[in-house]
Amino acid sequence: MVNCGLLTNKNEPVPLKGIDVDVQVQGHVATVGSTLQYVNEEESPLEAVFVFPMPADASVCHFSAKIADKEIVAKVKEREEAREEYDDAIASGDQAFLLEESEESVDVFRLSVGSLPPGQSAAVTFVYVTELSVQADDALRFCLPAILNPRYTPPGTGGGIVSEITSASSDIPYSLSLTVHVSSPNPISKVESKCPLEPLQFLNTDHTNAKVSLSGGHKFDRDVELFLYYQDAHKPTAIVEAGDLTAQTGILMGDPVVMLSLYPEFPEALMSSLSSRGEFVFVMDRSGSMSCLLHQGNNTQTRIESARDTLLLLLKSLPLGCYFNIYGFGSHYESFFPNSVEYTQETMEQAVNRVKEMRADMGGTEILQPLKHIYSQQCIHNHPRQVFMFTDGEVWNTKEILCLVKNHTDSHRCFTFRIGEGASTALITGMAQEGGGHAQFITGTDCMQPKVMQSLRYALQPAVVDITEEWTVPEGMSTTRLSPPINVLFQGQRALIYAQLKGKSPSSDSQGSCACRLSIHRLAARALIRSLEREEQTEGVEKEALKARVVELSVEARVSSSHTAFIAVQKSSGEAVKGPLLRRRVPAPEKKKINPERLSARTHMMKRSLPAVEDTLLQLISLQKASGCWEMDGALLKVFGKTEEEVVKRIPAQVDKGVWATVLALIWLNGFKMDAQVEWQFVAMKAVKWIRNQNVVNLAECVRVGNDLLGCQVKEDVFGH
Repeated sequence: MVNCGLLTNKNEPVPLKGIDVDVQVQGHVATVGSTLQYVNEEESPLEAVFVFPMPADASVCHFSAKIADKEIVAKVKEREEAREEYDDAIASGDQAFLLEESEESVDVFRLSVGSLPPGQSAAVTFVYVTELSVQADDALRFCLPAILNPRYTPPGTGGGIVSEITSASSDIPYSLSLTVHVSSPNPISKVESKCPLEPLQFLNTDHTNAKVSLSGGHKFDRDVELFLYYQDAHKPTAIVEAGDLTAQTGILMGDPVVMLSLYPEFPEALMSSLSSRGEFVFVMDRSGSMSCLLHQGNNTQTRIESARDTLLLLLKSLPLGCYFNIYGFGSHYESFFPNSVEYTQETMEQAVNRVKEMRADMGGTEILQPLKHIYSQQCIHNHPRQVFMFTDGEVWNTKEILCLVKNHTDSHRCFTFRIGEGASTALITGMAQEGGGHAQFITGTDCMQPKVMQSLRYALQPAVVDITEEWTVPEGMSTTRLSPPINVLFQGQRALIYAQLKGKSPSSDSQGSCACRLSIHRLAARALIRSLEREEQTEGVEKEALKARVVELSVEARVSSSHTAFIAVQKSSGEAVKGPLLRRRVPAPEKKKINPERLSARTHMMKRSLPAVEDTLLQLISLQKASGCWEMDGALLKVFGKTEEEVVKRIPAQVDKGVWATVLALIWLNGFKMDAQVEWQFVAMKAVKWIRNQNVVNLAECVRVGNDLLGCQVKEDVFGH
């Protein structure tokens, strides 16, 4: 067991004393300030290394340290220059701090605390800006990551910052204080969290400003998630932020910047027209970490168990005539079929039988190779490729993966699902963004199936393409777009557009913005920097010129990038350090590992048919044929809780047994499982379509008798009549 926090020579923990977090939300974005309290209780100077997670869409914009009563504010410099300055400082006995982004993944940072004298305390403060993701229920999700799982690094590949992530005890010795201030152009409806919150306080009468805090004594042993709900969520909003009065006009930080939020709601008639075409490629993480529990509760499934149930549901929900394939990956990969196959009863049954045998037994987490193989397959005419990636995201080469997805963005859409806490948010959100899809996060007690079925609906619905935009600004002004163009937009997806306003407007000379509150400017700079960094991965480009532009923007806007770092040095009168400093890792907290004996027992139990016996909904779904119908057999009767005699003797005249079984299945779903409708909606749609094709002459009588038999009150209109 590795202790969490700074370690003494006696291997006793000297942990962080506490973390204070202040969050300022403006509409769809947030500025997050965190202060970490350290102390060196050793007898020698100390260098501490703390590797910690950051939201994928975030960018650090401020870093400072207070040692005793002296505060030093970091500057942004080119990465190698900052590293040299840090090494020189600690070699001279000075106090120094270095904050840098991982070269492998933008959501991992390393903080080096150099030459902290014995008995000395230090408070480290960093501020970052981030976009808030949109959920299926229109909520905006803010997440403060606490869990950072060790990332798998293949042998012989070396390793950067992500390889320094170490396992730690789940006993978190420090507490978290968090306060969130929310302001929005639209009124705030509510704020929810799985963590205990103090009551929401509205700060004005129109409810556009509010404040909420975590309840006292919260232990930072899991991600903190907040869900913000606004009224008129689909109404476009724009926030114009004036430039820094101390900056030169004509450059990004000196001019006003506008952030436009688009979250359209498409007409119901358009959204109900689901496609029956498509090539659906399901890519399942089968690395060893997928054997971990989804959360620490009673009767909790492992990640791989939940994923198997979800794959079953997806297979039953696909439309006849589409194409599909399933990949499993770990240290290597395998596919169910050499190429994607047409969805028929035969191919579906083959896939279901193989899904039952899937285990978390394939070693490490290497996503790149299966993706390369998928992209090498020729696309099927008139069947757009949709890739569904399921992973706990413990990978090391995130940037390389995102570059690959970007290079094939015109040939597919990518939907991603992060299973459990601690995974790379940069991987999950980045693949969805580069692949024009949608990202989902399954954490805590979340049920995977509803979120996955929501993404399947997105994949089957028509998308808006060929998007153009036209800006109308005051005379004498012009706009320069700072964020990448929007190529595709579908129901449930939000787009943020950043633009620089150049020129002089009638009121521009009376406006200004504090340099420490330029959140929109810094997010705009981040969007432009990320675009340039992705362009660097393209063959045949001037990499040095792009790097120089990234460094220039990063220094100007004071935001993090792959080519810069934050460096702070406090000159001291101490003597130069003789010999190496004591180097201490500060491991980030990790989820508890599952008991191997318990896992073995659970795996043995899962050798029974998928799904588990007690889940009647999955039982019913597993019995449906690819065409959408059910057959009258003992397993179906068991779901209904009826005997064969009770059901068969009530069959209306001139009704086939298969029709009767399918009508009863639809009545049962609508009568007993409406709370899970999002999970079985496609199963039901296939069944309704099948019944229509049977030309049942007395459907009304079937519904009436079926309601009476099952004790329901389902109306005939659920059958499309």
